[in-house]
Amino acid sequence: MAVLIAGSAVRTCLGSGAETFEGLLRGACGVSPLRYGDPEKLNVAHGYHADLADEPFRAGRLLAECLAEAVAQSGVDTDTQRVAVLVGTGLRELSAVERLALTGESVPADRLDFADVVARALPGVTDVTTVVNACSAGGHVLALAQDLLELGECDAVVVAAADAMTRSMLAMIGRVAEEPTGRVRPFDRDRTGVLLGEGAAVLVVVPETWEGPSLGKVTATGLSCDAYHATAPDIEGIARAMSDAYTRAGRIPSDVDVVVAHATGTALNDPVECDALRKVVLGGGGNPLVTAVKGATGHTSGSAALVNVDVALRIFASGEVPAVTGLSEPLDEATGLRLVIGEAVTARPELVQVNAFGFGGVNAVTLLERA
Repeated sequence: MAVLIAGSAVRTCLGSGAETFEGLLRGACGVSPLRYGDPEKLNVAHGYHADLADEPFRAGRLLAECLAEAVAQSGVDTDTQRVAVLVGTGLRELSAVERLALTGESVPADRLDFADVVARALPGVTDVTTVVNACSAGGHVLALAQDLLELGECDAVVVAAADAMTRSMLAMIGRVAEEPTGRVRPFDRDRTGVLLGEGAAVLVVVPETWEGPSLGKVTATGLSCDAYHATAPDIEGIARAMSDAYTRAGRIPSDVDVVVAHATGTALNDPVECDALRKVVLGGGGNPLVTAVKGATGHTSGSAALVNVDVALRIFASGEVPAVTGLSEPLDEATGLRLVIGEAVTARPELVQVNAFGFGGVNAVTLLERA
């Protein structure tokens, strides 16, 4: 059963959802010098920072702003309607635990997930589940929300995701590049790797019987878990997630007008994602425009999928498909793909595909229709 999106809110280094999309259209890049940790020890000199101080519980602070905004936009009443909240994340509030290790400052265990954030932002909501599922976490909780609504378990689901930078995650990405990466350049021949971005995103999803305004329709999310490798994506696992989405939605690859790609700008992701798009989408008769977000926002980890969904909704509303920030010379594996380069393209898509791939081979591919 398809579901509708009645509200959407985002926070990235570029600001709100509207500010982020406007930044994408003008080719903005939100990278700045690293604010946390020692750049020399981490081998990371830059990041895509949200407007937050170096304080604990940053992910929750971003999330709280999005929760209030999205629910207010939707018109859903969390006091009188049965509302569940699903929060996807990669690292929850790990930065607070790191602070404990460095300073001895105590960390209340009940603040490590987001139940208290939800309770303060949405009084009356008691059904809160946190799903820790790497960089496709937002796509997975969106799929779970669709199941909950189809089963009649609730009247609406608040689908949320958030991640902030942590020193241990920075240390990890610093180990997979010989030199510090200056900026994220998805699908570019001269890309040098990924950088982290801080972000949060919240959707309010409701059944198709919803009588209020809606921003778009979720037709299906295809999932796969190939467990192929800790960090390397697998073309077959990604292809299964895409095919699963088409099957669940009753659609075919040639129906897809735009792809909002995962596109991390890494040596491992970009060639495999291109190969998978060529195999499944182009091979199935499709020829969509392909855009991506992380060149402007960095990799927002657990919230990346829902940030991409918000961008897809704004493509529906505006008729503008932003170019891939930082892309000038596509890599060889992108041959045949209609990557949006340089300037935004005017289009009126009816079906948009959103890709999200996580460590360990957890993949989520969502298909969205115009409402």
